[in-house]
Amino acid sequence: MTPEEAQAQLEQYRLLIDDVDRRIVALLNERTAVVENIGRVKREAKLPVYEPKREDQVFANITSANQGPLTHHSVRGIFERIIDEMRSIQRLRMIQTPPEEPKC
Repeated sequence: MTPEEAQAQLEQYRLLIDDVDRRIVALLNERTAVVENIGRVKREAKLPVYEPKREDQVFANITSANQGPLTHHSVRGIFERIIDEMRSIQRLRMIQTPPEEPKC
């Protein structure tokens, strides 16, 4: 393979990566919208943000769904970071004043 052929192939792979990255961001934003709703419910019910048993369930769910090539350890590490960010978002939602209901 010539350097020019390698560069062309790399460009194609990079376009694929860019597309995958955009889909990942869309899914993370979808997950965040659900997390925001969970934060609102927890605020109303005065429940804690951190639920270790639920996080254990998430880790079990994602590792059982993992078919590789990522290791279970890698997937768990990625989700630990995602969950950490989501916890921050929940805390933010729990301290924000809920919007007033429209008056009829």
